[in-house]
Amino acid sequence: MNIKTYISHRLIKSEDLNHHGTLFAGRSAEWFVESAFIAGSSLVNAKNLVCVKINGMHFKKPVQLGDILFYESKIVFAGRTSLVAHVAASLRDNPDDTLVEGLISFVHVDHQTKPVPHNITIEAETAEDIKLQKQAAFLKN
Repeated sequence: MNIKTYISHRLIKSEDLNHHGTLFAGRSAEWFVESAFIAGSSLVNAKNLVCVKINGMHFKKPVQLGDILFYESKIVFAGRTSLVAHVAASLRDNPDDTLVEGLISFVHVDHQTKPVPHNITIEAETAEDIKLQKQAAFLKN
């Protein structure tokens, strides 16, 4: 299966800010996981997907009130029961300048939340996706 990118947007409002007046990391983590979950649920039933780890969420620049974040998420690696998503957020008006990025791991589970194989294989084609897939393959969930 080829890697497909999913897009979501978020308007930064006053309730999303920290005491410095920039995007609160906890709010960003919520949106990060949600964006990755959307990508994962495109491959498996959402009821069978559980987030197990935010492997990294690196802030490169602050996000300000009124900014519109453009989240790009894609599943870059599939283990036997796991899926790893890469998420990158940028300003809608400047999608080439990544502000926040990281990897998030999910496990495919049955109705009793026991890990079960999903039988998905991810094929990276671009140099960027191959690099992300190699990074994700080294993660321990």
